[in-house]
Amino acid sequence: MPAEQSLLVAVLGRGLLPRPVPVATADDLGLTRGDGVFESVRVVTTPDGTSTVGQLDEHLARLSRSFAGIGGPTPDLEAWRRLIDEIVGTWRFTGEAILKLMITNGPGVLPGSPLGVATMSQMPDEWVSAREGVDVTLLSRGYRSDSFAEAPWLLGGVKTMSYAVNMAAEREATARGVDDVIFTSVDGYLLEAPTSGLVAYEDGTLVTTPTGATGILGSITVDTALDGADEDGVETSSRLLRPEELETVDGAWLLDSATGVAPILTVDGAPVRQNPEMTARLRHWAGFVA
Repeated sequence: MPAEQSLLVAVLGRGLLPRPVPVATADDLGLTRGDGVFESVRVVTTPDGTSTVGQLDEHLARLSRSFAGIGGPTPDLEAWRRLIDEIVGTWRFTGEAILKLMITNGPGVLPGSPLGVATMSQMPDEWVSAREGVDVTLLSRGYRSDSFAEAPWLLGGVKTMSYAVNMAAEREATARGVDDVIFTSVDGYLLEAPTSGLVAYEDGTLVTTPTGATGILGSITVDTALDGADEDGVETSSRLLRPEELETVDGAWLLDSATGVAPILTVDGAPVRQNPEMTARLRHWAGFVA
């Protein structure tokens, strides 16, 4: 595949596009307001050109739920599957790639319909290297752990395109010389990372932070890993954790659909106990090769 084809772009209703061509109008609400939703999906391509899309059903279901959360119409998931088949079938790079699915609420001034876009590109090296472990810092998210309980309009658990705060947090992590961030609530609890869910191993139980009132996005990778743990007889639970608990847990990790499982090495410079055996098991349950 030519170098310029290392990014593929496809639009719902138009199919795979040559580059460069217009995709969105200047008044598209996804661009002007962040009024859209997205999913990022891992794709693995073998040397013979066979590609496997990870947990596509779950990602499409969450995309549909998120779009309903911002008032969008029910997406045509079969049309999305055809578009995904087209873009993935054209991909020729061996190894890991990211398939990004996006829907916006369409034009904000001129008449128009929702815009659906799929892009595919190679997995960034830094996402792969994060599997060796990450140093993190804690940053306040600026709200209580129960702020979303009585405020559905805050779009808790909806994967919107409004990621400016998430990206600002990642830039702050870079400025502090670390790899990632764990958000905290103003009442002193751990929430999630900007693009990952949190799991810790404590007293023989894998613990993750709850969704719902916290506004945390339900992580497909966390759910898959913990479902696998349940099937193998490892206890799991969901509860709020305090930062000081990371000093005594027997391992803590950030999980997402791209990196998979990233062991947390330090939190604001303080070391976190490592658990290579549980790291390997989490990767197995989540569908990632160690």
